[in-house]
Amino acid sequence: MRPSKPRSVSAAPQEVRIIGGQWKRTPLSVPHLPGLRPTPSRVRETLFNWLGQSLQGWRCIDAFSGTGALGLEAASRGASEVVLIEQHNELVHNLQRMVQRLQATQVKVERSDALAALARRAGQQWDLVFLDPPFAQGENDSLFRQALTAARAAIHPERGLVYLESPREWAASELLALGLKPLRQGKAGMVHHALLQAGPTG
Repeated sequence: MRPSKPRSVSAAPQEVRIIGGQWKRTPLSVPHLPGLRPTPSRVRETLFNWLGQSLQGWRCIDAFSGTGALGLEAASRGASEVVLIEQHNELVHNLQRMVQRLQATQVKVERSDALAALARRAGQQWDLVFLDPPFAQGENDSLFRQALTAARAAIHPERGLVYLESPREWAASELLALGLKPLRQGKAGMVHHALLQAGPTG
């Protein structure tokens, strides 16, 4: 959730709020870290309109978790298992405090590199992976390709979904080469967001 070159700290809100489910309106703190970029409420609202308001029983991974806004939103809406993957120490501690505060026993915080953590879950047939890698001023295609490939290997081969935020739109042909098919796509400001489903590989 962080571009490698920071925006001004003043551009980041001090908190975001869960927008639906059992923890609706619960604030999530946003530490003052360079470039921290939580998914805005209006984008999360669009995403969960795409997904359906209930994620009852879903198994989800929030890679590059940052504030945990996506993963905790999924848990609030009934996901039975959520893994928040983050490697920045302050953000990890922040996530652990929030999970403890919510008594969210279905949520696990994992301090790890996102690509490595996804690779460990290859073949586990997760329902949904959230991907919001560092943008690096739009020059980070290699990381995005690796993340998409790792997410595709971790999701269910028939019904699995990947949500992607990126600094550019990914063409259907690019995604198909990675074993994914676009379902829905949108743009908010300079951020492109897309819901992808598993497609054929190889």
